[in-house]
Amino acid sequence: MTSGSVEAAARLTVGDLFEEQVALRPHAPAVQSPQGDWTYAQLGDQVLRLAGWLQAQGVRRGDRVAILSENRREFALTLLAAARVGAIVACMNWRQEPAELSHCIALVTPRLALVSPRHARHRSLFGDIPVMPLGEPFDAALAAAQPPAAAAPVEPEDGLYILYTSGTTGKPKAALISHRALLARSAVAAMDGGARRGSTFIAWPPMFHMASADNVLVTLVGGGKVVVMDGLQVEALCDAGEREDNVGWFVLMPGMIDKVLDEYRRRGTRPQPVDSVGCMADLVPRPQIAEVTRLFGGPFRNTFGSTETGPAPGSGGRVPVGVVPTDLAKNQSALCRVRLVDEEGEDVAPGQPGELLLRGPTLFSGYWGMPEATAEAFAGGWFHTGDVFTRQADGRLQFVDRRKYLIKSGGENIYPAEIEQLLLASPRIADAAVVRRPDARWGEVPVAFVAARDASLTADEVLALCRGQIAGYKLPREVRFIADQDLPRSTTGKIVRAELEALLR
Repeated sequence: MTSGSVEAAARLTVGDLFEEQVALRPHAPAVQSPQGDWTYAQLGDQVLRLAGWLQAQGVRRGDRVAILSENRREFALTLLAAARVGAIVACMNWRQEPAELSHCIALVTPRLALVSPRHARHRSLFGDIPVMPLGEPFDAALAAAQPPAAAAPVEPEDGLYILYTSGTTGKPKAALISHRALLARSAVAAMDGGARRGSTFIAWPPMFHMASADNVLVTLVGGGKVVVMDGLQVEALCDAGEREDNVGWFVLMPGMIDKVLDEYRRRGTRPQPVDSVGCMADLVPRPQIAEVTRLFGGPFRNTFGSTETGPAPGSGGRVPVGVVPTDLAKNQSALCRVRLVDEEGEDVAPGQPGELLLRGPTLFSGYWGMPEATAEAFAGGWFHTGDVFTRQADGRLQFVDRRKYLIKSGGENIYPAEIEQLLLASPRIADAAVVRRPDARWGEVPVAFVAARDASLTADEVLALCRGQIAGYKLPREVRFIADQDLPRSTTGKIVRAELEALLR
């Protein structure tokens, strides 16, 4: 037996696994969407046709295919067809402004683009790049297309898709996810209880985001069903919650949980039980966690991951049903190694904050077109996450904050998340964010923005939640009350601190 035959037998890609599911369960539902439903056999046929069409357009292994679209079944189809031919799907963020989109297009130099009618106004941004409109022209092209004559040579390290993540310079970076990374993410999710083979995934988060892109593929290579929704539509999402009886992870982002709770209260109904619900527990008011787990009959995901790392470094934690958590430390993910280091790159002592460095197969393959940023991120053979954690005595990881978002006050480092967690533990507070404000004496001081659940809550009472729990220099110097709906949020539900800082100027 030669080394080459061993390597060939060990080689596995996303396209291989999906093809296996088509053979094993041809009549099982694969995708349900507003554009129509596909069984595995029907989706498999469309994948082969699109793969053939892409090759006929000159798309080859390693070429990029851009897609600018709301959530549609063609998005999942494109990911699988690209996996078949070795192409890379650049998932464009339609929420970006034209200048940002132009940057993202130029960064990855796509061979061609697929654009939905809703975003046809942006076709000119692609310049001379061929654009195929989704809908009738796309359907007609597929109907006339022929499957590839032979399977393309695709390797596990080949790129699968690109997701855009914010950069320190303000311009998005293009994070490349490989077949290897996606399959490893699937394995880690299964090992840590985050994914169950054959379960249903409701894909309402934007498919240009990891929450949908990863999980759509993980579901389809595992024989499950993907329910495609055109973004967050609370009533439709609650309908799906009542209808679907095999949901694995019911995604709920911070800032939207209360809307789903309110809708079910209005209806007087409840969803089917789920394996788990929610995410980003650190950003969710603690009483809300208990309430939503009781409603869905499943634990809340106390996890931490990123576009670059997938479910790692903390994917196994769960808050039990009905529990108001007091401790949100994370269980370290399977298949990864973790270090916590200081600014000199030295390992910190237990209980001391340090930047989390990661090794593992779930990692992305670098930032497309940005070799310097990639080299910096992977310096020393570890991925530098930019997130600060402490390691508890029991081995769990406690999130502190982003390393690059520090409040430096009088020579002391203040991590906003430490203050926010105290505020979010109060049932009188719906949400909160702490930002920095320039100060002539201390350099910077913390300011708390609070969305009150109790209209009688005062600034003094907010500060009382922190006194005795954190050092005096960490206490907010000002408390500003703000309506929950006025808190600026990113596409993942995270509060955008820079926009709150602008209100202080």
